[in-house]
Amino acid sequence: MKSIAVVTDSNCGMSMEQAKALGLYMLPMPFFMNGKEFLEEVDMNQEEFFSRLEADPTIKVSTSQPSVESITTLWDELLKDHDEIVHIPMSSGLSSSCQTASMLADDYEGRVRVVNNQRISGTLRYSAIEALQQAKNGMSAAEIGDWLEKVRFDSSIYITVATLKYLKQGGRITPAAAAIGTMLKLKPVLQIQGEKLDSFAKARTMAQAKKIMTQAVRDDIANRFGENINLDVIHSDNLAAAEEFRKEALETFPNLKEVNIFPLSLSVSCHIGPGSLAFTCSKVHEEIW
Repeated sequence: MKSIAVVTDSNCGMSMEQAKALGLYMLPMPFFMNGKEFLEEVDMNQEEFFSRLEADPTIKVSTSQPSVESITTLWDELLKDHDEIVHIPMSSGLSSSCQTASMLADDYEGRVRVVNNQRISGTLRYSAIEALQQAKNGMSAAEIGDWLEKVRFDSSIYITVATLKYLKQGGRITPAAAAIGTMLKLKPVLQIQGEKLDSFAKARTMAQAKKIMTQAVRDDIANRFGENINLDVIHSDNLAAAEEFRKEALETFPNLKEVNIFPLSLSVSCHIGPGSLAFTCSKVHEEIW
């Protein structure tokens, strides 16, 4: 059986230590604050990032993709001890990092399979964990990539933001829409199913937004995934609210044994800002375990 390394990026929401404990390899994603580049968890952690945003409301944040050198250096090192690599970057609809990795893989004579399964955050994390399991099941890198792309729509993300400032700054919404939304105190609920970040609903309060997200997950369970799901609460500098949301989720979905809490990656938080709450929901593929 071939030795396969599974690589993802820090948009999966795990720490380097958590990824290492699972046997995953992770690329830190770059982001910029006032034009200076940082790598998540390497140069800056969650606490410092949000402290800087709070200290300077005018600070400009943006994102980029991993450098070619960081990708190929990691691949070259892994291929010394592994036969193949499964590389699972964030959704191609949200970043060009997937396309870049795919082009680089052309030079590796089939030993690197880049997966475009259009996921991010908790849904990306579970893809990486499933890839590890499929490697244990004897699949090749190519077979794992094909399978992950086949089941790519077996997930949903619903997220609500506390401010429209960062969506406006990143060009995700127009300045006019941001101004109207701020004036009306709207809290949009956004969804990611497949490639794009799309508007799902509008709420006036965080409590209403949570109800909308909870009902959306109910509908996904009933119509798409069945009862056996992985459900996470994701937040950006909003741990107390996330813990309360987790408690509510366990009461709402009593069949779930656990609902985990993870921070939103910093490169995504650049576009969302502090105070967000989200559900990430992934179907459990019982047949592979």
